Amino acid sequence: MIKVAFASSDQLNVDLHFGAADTLVIYDISPGYAELVGVGEFTKVNMKGENRFKSLSETNENQIIDLHMTPEELERLANKPAEDKVIAKLEFLKGCSAIYAASIGTSSIKRLIMASIQPIIVGTGQTVEDLLNEVSLALHCGGLGWVERAKAKAEREQAAPSAAKDLAKGVQLITSIEELY
Repeated sequence: MIKVAFASSDQLNVDLHFGAADTLVIYDISPGYAELVGVGEFTKVNMKGENRFKSLSETNENQIIDLHMTPEELERLANKPAEDKVIAKLEFLKGCSAIYAASIGTSSIKRLIMASIQPIIVGTGQTVEDLLNEVSLALHCGGLGWVERAKAKAEREQAAPSAAKDLAKGVQLITSIEELY
């Protein structure tokens, strides 16, 4: 029902910084089921940002990031240079609802949010399978706000093509007297 990505060197653990990740994996997740639908391999890069010397978090707590951006920040991020290492990753992540990573730089967080992808930073020791189970449970029972928003968006997008197909077969009718005038 929703697609979620993971920055993982071995497809088992979330252990990579998003910007420097040379591998991203995407799963299609529905309640009780997950299927690997994509593996993206990227050129290994050297980190340049403010987090390049930080070690990965020692906690196992997830950090869900929600930032508000000024119009100036939006414009600056929209004009990133073509050699930017994140562009290929953002292209690969199109259609994903979220990305789990061991670390994500501020600029990348903002760009993910602009692309409607929820950035989630997890502590070391988080396995892809545990996180898949967490998302599957949230799809079935609720409890994670970003999952509920992604599920609602997926349901809207799934309903929209069928409504357009129904209109193609039939005739659109008026729904109020005001439409007669």
